[in-house]
Amino acid sequence: MKQMIYLDNAATTRTRPEVVEAMLPYFSEYYGNPSSIYEFSTPCRKAMSDCRAVLAQSLGVKANEIYFTAGGTEADNWALTAAAEACAAKGKHIITSKIEHHAVLHTCQYLEKRGFEVTYLNVDEAGIVRLEELKKAIRPDTILISIMYANNEIGTLQPIEEIGAIAREHGILFHTDAVQAYGHVPISADACGIDMLSASAHKFGGPKGVGFLYIRSGLKLGAFMHGGAQERRRRGGTENVPGIAGMGRAAQLALLDMEERQQKEQQLRDYLIDRVLKEVPYTRLNGHRTRRLANNANFAFQFIEGESLLIMLDMEGICGSSGSACTSGSLDPSHVLLAIGLPHEIAHGSLRLTVSAENTKEEMDRTVEAIKAIVQKLRNMSPLYEDFMRRSGGEGRR
Repeated sequence: MKQMIYLDNAATTRTRPEVVEAMLPYFSEYYGNPSSIYEFSTPCRKAMSDCRAVLAQSLGVKANEIYFTAGGTEADNWALTAAAEACAAKGKHIITSKIEHHAVLHTCQYLEKRGFEVTYLNVDEAGIVRLEELKKAIRPDTILISIMYANNEIGTLQPIEEIGAIAREHGILFHTDAVQAYGHVPISADACGIDMLSASAHKFGGPKGVGFLYIRSGLKLGAFMHGGAQERRRRGGTENVPGIAGMGRAAQLALLDMEERQQKEQQLRDYLIDRVLKEVPYTRLNGHRTRRLANNANFAFQFIEGESLLIMLDMEGICGSSGSACTSGSLDPSHVLLAIGLPHEIAHGSLRLTVSAENTKEEMDRTVEAIKAIVQKLRNMSPLYEDFMRRSGGEGRR
């Protein structure tokens, strides 16, 4: 069997060895319930406090503004539903974008069924929210703007600071889904005018099943989980201490090597993008060419099905995806790719490759060679490609 090449870090990252080591004591050595008052539980409370301090420092906020969750999806659900309920007396209008993660989009649909009105902003062909359209969408009854920091499929970074300034100018709460961005780009909650921010540990080298929601002090948001006094009575349930300890260590490491990691990932990403675009005809890069996450490359190949490409890459030991891992198995084309203007037939031929600093240039070369061979094989079986080549005389435009 060929050695695996893992290029799906947007779906999940490898839990770093130092993180596993940090978690282990809280399974069998320090296993007390952090809510208990006896001394045996003190290490558990300290692990939570230490993690909260690391996360807060990374965003430039206070430790008591960090709330632990079971991941990014819970954090998104909590932010939107709690903000909607808290501000319902002022208005029931919410603004988001058409390319949000389904944790936001489905929560918005849930709120629409409960009397709220949602405006879904268009994006440009690079996947960036148009600020003028955002301003025009604001109404007297707008209570919340929720725009993701970085897109999980095409990697495009949004103008978060400008969006935050617009929200602040109009006295509107601003939430950002930073699940793909946290630990990968520097984030200042205050500079960006962020009132709420969601993140998930397994996207930056931590364990699955734990994340956090930043809630700015002064926001009177209700509890999301009822049944206990944990998380200052806002999120009941015994805390996942091993996961929290791991998330704290993962955040420390991510912040320490962020700049070096970004540089290496960007070099690998650009090398991969350049080779694919030059050597595979009838291919386009999805998302902004430079204003994107350092590790993200998303392609659309004409005349093929992305699922077939993924299966054949897997047979070569290469792990990629056709979009969000949360929608795998769906036969519908990506809502993100449709929103940036791709027709259905091209959106179906998408491939997302997300590198890590652990990848190598040799792995990029092997990946490109596999893509070239597989795409050509699939196209040779495609009647559409055959018809296109016949009509174009074999010299169609890329």
